[in-house]
Amino acid sequence: MKLYPAIDIKNGQCVRLRQGQFQDILVYSNSPAKIAKLWESQGASFIHIVDLDGALVGHSVNEEAIREIVASVNIPVQVGGGIRSIKDIDNKLSLGVSRVIIGTKAVESSAFIKEAISTFGADKIVIGIDAKNGMVAIEGWEKVSNYNAVTLGIQMKEIGVKTIVYTDISKDGMLQGPNLEHTREMVEATGLDIIASGGVSSLKDLEMLDDISVHGAIIGKALYENRIELKNAVELFEKGE
Repeated sequence: MKLYPAIDIKNGQCVRLRQGQFQDILVYSNSPAKIAKLWESQGASFIHIVDLDGALVGHSVNEEAIREIVASVNIPVQVGGGIRSIKDIDNKLSLGVSRVIIGTKAVESSAFIKEAISTFGADKIVIGIDAKNGMVAIEGWEKVSNYNAVTLGIQMKEIGVKTIVYTDISKDGMLQGPNLEHTREMVEATGLDIIASGGVSSLKDLEMLDDISVHGAIIGKALYENRIELKNAVELFEKGE
């Protein structure tokens, strides 16, 4: 199981939100690049970045911070938040990002995802499915659609998607453990590489995710609040394979 330390960027700073609420924000660092280097030094093999401002306004906002992160580490980086056009994808990849995560647009247009895959290749395109009670949330989690998360996952598989980041919003930033039931359902129904996100608070949580055969797990707040030591987690879950 691959571990993805998360760097959430707002106004160029590394922050965390609780349940995606923009008014419930904590700033951890003024230098996201410094944080990325720290995670790399502790054994991270991939960095997960969310452009929070971008997710909300629907276009990329923190490109300078993302460029700095990519330049400062020697490991691949994936980025999500506000990527809603082919040009957006192109721009992100030209910053040196390895993969882009598309959320809202995947709900709105499967034709767009098809085009993205045929233009850039399935390895560059990750779909972000963010769910609340099994239903997909969009536009920086400000709205809940009437799409079932697993149904969307199956639909994405049919058009050639390989990887999904599955986030349970009710768990995000709460340190209450991941939603194993919904995550397992996504793994079993789609057979895709599922990266679980939201709620990871301990090594035990990672163990439970590993047991349901997720491809990867995103760790955010638990790292910043020293509940999980990344080096230790990497040894257990990545090196132990």
